Amino acid sequence: MAFPPRFLDDIKDRVALVDVVSRRVKLVRKGREHLGLCPFHNEKTPSFTVNEEKGFYHCFGCGAHGDAISFVQNTQSLTFLEAVEQLAGLAGLPMPEQTPEDKIREEKRVGLAEAVDAASRWFADQLRGAPGEAARHYLSGRGLDEQAVGHFRLGFAPDSRDALKTALTGQGFAVEILVEAGLLRQPDDGGAPYDLFRNRVMFPITDRRGRVVAFGGRLLGDARAPKYINSPDTPLFHKGQMLYNLDHAAAAVREGAQLVVAEGYMDVIALYRAGFEGAVAPLGTALTEDQINALWRHADEPILCFDGDEAGARAAARAADRALPLLRPGKSLRYATLPPGKDPDDLITAGGAAAMRRVLDDGVPMSELIWKLELGARSIETPERRADLEGRLRQRTRQIVDPSVRQYYWSAFRDRLFHSFRTGGRRAGDARRASGWTEASGRALASAAAVPRRRQQVVLATLLQHPTLADEFSDLLAHAELDQDLDGLLQALQKHLAANPDLDAETLKRHLSRDGFAALVGALCADDVLAHAAFARPGTPVATARAGLSEVLAFIFQGRRMEELEATARYTADHPDAETEARFLAFRQDVELSERRMRETEDWISDAGTRDDGV
Repeated sequence: MAFPPRFLDDIKDRVALVDVVSRRVKLVRKGREHLGLCPFHNEKTPSFTVNEEKGFYHCFGCGAHGDAISFVQNTQSLTFLEAVEQLAGLAGLPMPEQTPEDKIREEKRVGLAEAVDAASRWFADQLRGAPGEAARHYLSGRGLDEQAVGHFRLGFAPDSRDALKTALTGQGFAVEILVEAGLLRQPDDGGAPYDLFRNRVMFPITDRRGRVVAFGGRLLGDARAPKYINSPDTPLFHKGQMLYNLDHAAAAVREGAQLVVAEGYMDVIALYRAGFEGAVAPLGTALTEDQINALWRHADEPILCFDGDEAGARAAARAADRALPLLRPGKSLRYATLPPGKDPDDLITAGGAAAMRRVLDDGVPMSELIWKLELGARSIETPERRADLEGRLRQRTRQIVDPSVRQYYWSAFRDRLFHSFRTGGRRAGDARRASGWTEASGRALASAAAVPRRRQQVVLATLLQHPTLADEFSDLLAHAELDQDLDGLLQALQKHLAANPDLDAETLKRHLSRDGFAALVGALCADDVLAHAAFARPGTPVATARAGLSEVLAFIFQGRRMEELEATARYTADHPDAETEARFLAFRQDVELSERRMRETEDWISDAGTRDDGV
C-alpha cells in the first residue's frame, strides 16, 4: 500500500523519535543528541545516537541508520505496513484507505512534482543563457554572486506567453498537468493556456525536504503588472502553510543559527549572505497560524523582523493577534524593528552584519510588544482611560488558550499597571516615554487600519466599477498597503483581468463572487462606500474615475509617508549624528512639500462630483 507522503510526515511530526527508541533502548542526553547501547549488535560502550532534530538514529559501531518507521520494523521484525500502523496508533491517526481514486491522485501528485522540478531547472538554464542577461544584471546590482544564485536556485522566466509551455510539453508533460501545477494559466474564456510567469526573476519555493513545489516571480522592467506574484495554491503548494527557505533555515538552526522571519525573498537572501542563515519569509501573506506552528517546530522563540514603517507596524500587530491564542509554555515570538526606510539589504550594506545583529539583539518579547501596543494606543492620563487600558490588557490576555501562560501574562501586566499608575499620570507618562513609544506610534501599531480603511474600500470599489483602470494603476497598486481581505480581493481581480482584460464590471463581479468574495463585493458596491466617492459609481466617465482613483491613492501613500516621517524622527532622536539628521531634514522637507501640494488640490473631490464627507 502506498501512503500519501503527508500522512507519513504527520506521523513523524506527532511521534518523537526519542520516545519510540527509548521503548527499547535506555538513552542518556548528550548535548543535542541522545546516546545508548545499540539494539542491533552487542556492545558494551554506547555508540548508538538518536538525533531528534534531524529525525534519525545512527550507530557508529555497526552502521545502522534510519527513522522511526525503520526502527520499529527492525527491532520488532515487522513489515513496513505493520510498523506504520503501530506508529499511527501512537500518533492517534487513522490509517488512510487507499482507494483507486487515491492512487490516481498520488500518481498525479508525482507528475505535478516532476513538472515543477523540470520548470525550476528550465528557469535556471534561462538565467544562465542569453535570455537572462537583464535578470543577471538585476541580481548583480543587488549584490548576489553566483554562489547565492546557485544556493537559492534562482532562475528567469522570459517575456513570452508560451516559452515554458513549449519547453515542458516538448519533454512530455501534458498541458493539463502544467495548468494544475500552477505553471500555466487557463483563461476563463476557454482559450489556450499560457505561461503564468513572464519577464520575471524566479525564486523557487521548496518544501521542508528541499523539493521545489512552487515559485515566486519578481517583475523586471516597468510593465503594468504586480511586482511580485506567487504560484497559486496547488496539490503541492499551500502558501499559508509554507515558508520561503525553511528547509535551509531549519538545517542552519540545528547548527545554532537564529530563526529569523523577514518580509520577502530578497530579505532572506540578504540575511543569508550576511551570515544569518536561519532566515525565512512568508509567501506574500501575513504570518498565519500554520506558519507560526511550523516555526515553533524548529525554534522556541523565532524573531520576527519588520520594517520600521506603518506597514511594519501593521504586520507586527497582525502577527501578535494570530500568535496570542497559540502561545504555550516555552513557545513564543520576539519582535525586532528595522530603522525607518531600511530593509535588511539596506541595513547590511550600510552597516554590515553588526548593524543587523544589533537590531535582532534589541528585539522585544511578545509580552513587551503587547504592552507597548496597548499603552501607546491612546492617552492614559485619567482614571477612566487607565481602566480602559486595564480592560484592553485583560481582553488580550483572555485570548491565550494555555492557562499557565495566560496566568503569567496577566501577572506581568498587572505588575506593570501597578508600577505605571502608582504615582498617577506623571509616572504613566514617564513609562511611555521611557519605553521609546509615542502615542502616535502606539496608535499605528494598535490597529491594522491606521491607513483609513475607507480609502482602501474606495480604491477597490473604483476598480470593480471600472476594470480597465486596474492595468493603468497596477504599479501603484503593487506598492499600496491594503488590509488583508481587500488585498486578497485585489489579487483575485488582477488574476481575472490578466486572463481576460476585456471583462466588463458585472462579469468581473460574478467571477469574484464565485471565488468567495460575494459579501465583500456587495459591501464595496453599497451606498455607504460609494457615498464617499461618486466617481466610483457605475456610469461615471472613465476620465473622472481615473482622476478620483489617482487622488485617493495619493492620499494613501501620503499617509504612509507621514507615518514613516514620525518613525524617522524617533530614530534620529535615538541616533543623533550629522548624517542621520541631514537625512531626516531632507525627508521632512519633501513630505511637507507633498502635504502642501495636496492641501492646494483638496477640492479634487468636488471637481470629480464627489463632495460628500470626504474619503
